[in-house]
Amino acid sequence: MPGGASAGLRWLLRAGLGTAASRGGGRSGSFTMSSQSHWLTTEERNQVIYDLKAAGWTELTERDAIYKEFNFRTFSQVNTAFGFMTHIALQAEKMNHHPEWFNVYNKVQITLISHDCGGLTKRDVKLAQFIDKAAASV
Repeated sequence: MPGGASAGLRWLLRAGLGTAASRGGGRSGSFTMSSQSHWLTTEERNQVIYDLKAAGWTELTERDAIYKEFNFRTFSQVNTAFGFMTHIALQAEKMNHHPEWFNVYNKVQITLISHDCGGLTKRDVKLAQFIDKAAASV
């Protein structure tokens, strides 16, 4: 996949193998990571990626993100695309998370990445699990 090498480099840097400056430290205006945005350890990452893939999520290595597409019978009736999106939006707001999504009629495509961290974090995993539960209840 394009960008795979740069995603791997970002992963190494977040794992503590880079300099403070390359991780955002030591320079003015560096980001502050949310308490929910903790990076995953290698072991945690391997397990959650395995579990997320089993649930239908795709790993986007070029962006260090995860992606899933949901299809519903209609857009606006109860328990369909619009209700699903509303339910997810309310939870995302509580988590101070901002998923990327695209919707056309009955299709919802969601990409999760913690922008403040530049990659996949525990917060993304938590929201993905919430999204899967919400989709199962539709």
